[in-house]
Amino acid sequence: MRDSSGTKAFAFTGDWREFAPIAFTNLLLSIVTLGVYLFWARTRERRYLWSRTRFIDDRLEWTGTGRELMVGYGLAMLIFVIPFGFINLVVLNSAVMRGHEGLAGLIGLALYLAFFFLTGVAIFRALRYRLSRTLWHGIRGGSDTFGLAFGWSYLWKSVLGSFSLGLLVPWTMTSLWNERWGEMSFGPYRFEANARAAPVFVRFLLFYLAPVVFVFAVIALAVLGVVAGGLGSWRSLPAGGAAPFVLFAVVAGFYVLFFVVLGLIALVYYAAYFREAVGALRLGDLDFAFTATTRDWIALFAGNIALVVGTLGIGQIFVGYRNWSFFIRHMHAYGEIDLASLTQSTTRRPGQGEGLLDAFDIGAI
Repeated sequence: MRDSSGTKAFAFTGDWREFAPIAFTNLLLSIVTLGVYLFWARTRERRYLWSRTRFIDDRLEWTGTGRELMVGYGLAMLIFVIPFGFINLVVLNSAVMRGHEGLAGLIGLALYLAFFFLTGVAIFRALRYRLSRTLWHGIRGGSDTFGLAFGWSYLWKSVLGSFSLGLLVPWTMTSLWNERWGEMSFGPYRFEANARAAPVFVRFLLFYLAPVVFVFAVIALAVLGVVAGGLGSWRSLPAGGAAPFVLFAVVAGFYVLFFVVLGLIALVYYAAYFREAVGALRLGDLDFAFTATTRDWIALFAGNIALVVGTLGIGQIFVGYRNWSFFIRHMHAYGEIDLASLTQSTTRRPGQGEGLLDAFDIGAI
């Protein structure tokens, strides 16, 4: 979608030099306060990123507060994380020490399933909170659903994906995307999501089979080495010579290569998944699209890694800026929106932030 000036519907006008004072101030204050300022730091960062993001004819506005994020995190720790830790460290170990292995197994299984359920609730409520604090033309989004149904759905679909040896992962991801966004709205309009697993399954299969192919390749190379006399020449090396070092280098090289290659193949799949997911999203008469290719995703992650490693970790403060800029640059919208019919959302406005998401350390853009 393009406005009357012919510009792209989404645009980001931020500048890293303009963002740098905010990032470094957030870092220093977070260190001085032993991490307490992190909630306000995140709020300042979002307020800047949202204010530099234009959609059609108006900029976004972030209205969340650091206090909301801190209260949400505190409640999550008090109600869920601390009891989880007590049950795991005290109750579970006590059952094992008393010889009740069966009971301990049931408790462990219950904790495992509860964690999946609460993870689903956390993901749902984080999106609901962000939409409720995002304004465009003074209009906000949100949802009247608390996320409990999504938590159960996240649980059983994740378990089903495990029982299918992971082959149902694309279906799980797309169906959960559809279910989560289908419960959200912005202003008077409800989101519609119809992402499909079929268009991305081939790429997932490439990722799924990569470890198997890699293992067979290593075995084949080892066999060829033995056949070619490599084993004999290896044994001819003097004891305590270069053999241990060479062996370690070979094993480490294969290990690094395995995860690098697997990570690249994972990006091949995720690029296709995200294009399918966003492309299946609709709000009123607006359709959305995401145009980032696999090469774009690789460039983003490689740039983030180089930034963090090259600055000995300090560059982490710019990763959120880079991710948001990447997202907006590749986001598109097509269709029409009637501003005269755009009324304020009547959905509930949650009082706390992304507590469960932070407590379980679940990342998201």
